[in-house]
Amino acid sequence: MTLFKKPTSVKGTLLILLLPAGIVMMTIAWFIHGQLLEKMSREFVESRLQEEVAFLEHHIRQAEGNIDMLETGDYFEKVFHHAFALQSPEQTVISPAAWHLLLRPLLQVEKEGVIWVSNAGLEELPSDLLAYRKSFFINDTPITVIVAEDMRALQSSQANLHTWTAVVSLLLIFLLVAVTWVGINLSMRPVASLKASLKGLQSGEISRITTQTPEEFKPLVQQLNQLLDSLDQRLERSREALANLSHSVKTPIAALRQILEDTSRPINNELRLEMASRLAELDKQLEAEMRRSRFAGPQIGKSAHPVKQARELLWMLGRLYQDKTFELSTALTEDSRWPIEEHDLNEILGNTLDNAGKWSAGCVELYLQQTKSIAQIIITDDGAGVADAEVMHLGQRGWRLDEQVPGHGLGLAIVCDIVAQYNGNVSFLTGSAGGLKVVIEIPV
Repeated sequence: MTLFKKPTSVKGTLLILLLPAGIVMMTIAWFIHGQLLEKMSREFVESRLQEEVAFLEHHIRQAEGNIDMLETGDYFEKVFHHAFALQSPEQTVISPAAWHLLLRPLLQVEKEGVIWVSNAGLEELPSDLLAYRKSFFINDTPITVIVAEDMRALQSSQANLHTWTAVVSLLLIFLLVAVTWVGINLSMRPVASLKASLKGLQSGEISRITTQTPEEFKPLVQQLNQLLDSLDQRLERSREALANLSHSVKTPIAALRQILEDTSRPINNELRLEMASRLAELDKQLEAEMRRSRFAGPQIGKSAHPVKQARELLWMLGRLYQDKTFELSTALTEDSRWPIEEHDLNEILGNTLDNAGKWSAGCVELYLQQTKSIAQIIITDDGAGVADAEVMHLGQRGWRLDEQVPGHGLGLAIVCDIVAQYNGNVSFLTGSAGGLKVVIEIPV
């Protein structure tokens, strides 16, 4: 059973994520505000009470402990707006007098410093009281001073402030939702423009997406345009292949038809061999075009493991050419990937290594490496090499260096065709051992 269904809308997703997060954050902030407000106000009151106790102690010491010499009554209450209690062995003074029941018990306790009284339960008297008590001696006479404040007014002010904080927090949440909604709508405008461009692309009004998009959408647009370029290239190659195939087989087929339709001309062995030769040429051309049609070319999301595929091919070629050794040198790991279709990489490596195996004297070396933007394949054999005058013909379709060696002269031509599809380059050089060195570079 699915508790939460994934939203199909970006707006819904953002609101579902941001709104609860905003509510939780505002609730936490409101709770912390209440705790800090209570702590700060209490510390402020405690500080004031302590200062007033120190003030009273100073005056009592000046009067040498004689409380009667102090201006009591409601004087301190009017000056400090606090209640107080003074006690000596001979006299007790509490102001205002109505607080007698509250402050009298505090004179009897032994606790010094801050005293918090809550839920006193006395009619017409404060239920919550914060007091500061201090005892000291003057000429061996014990004196006790208490200054107290009614916390109801302060707590009421705190509650009002805390309530307004909650109201402001709710307004900020609604404002956050509104700003988020507006921001999402503004951010999604490029998506609508991109959607319109895709419709225009589908209807044929445009051939590429040229919409101005934010930085986040530029890779998407670039990939779509690259995909369109790749599809156009493949379509163009298919058309060229069909045109070439049609042109190349048209004349041989017409000649064969003419021979077969000419009833006056007997088909002798010489003519039969000529027809077989023409059919062999047709078969060779059809095989080449069919192999070319299997080449994928650059495809988004496709990749190959060069090291793994190279090891498999070298093992297979080692069994095919048992009198020769095939060596692999690379700094790449088994998990390394190249943005090349697997079949294409197999064709590149297989044709080049097979060609090197045919012409090598005893050893073929394969070297794989990758820089930041180039994948490099280097295949070297220790054969007789290729003359400078013949190097330019390497990679040409149907051209063969030695007719005595089996083959059709298509291997290197296929390699050049595939590498060209990836905007790469194939170079034919002379190796250090005198054999042929093939360097293939493909942008990655």
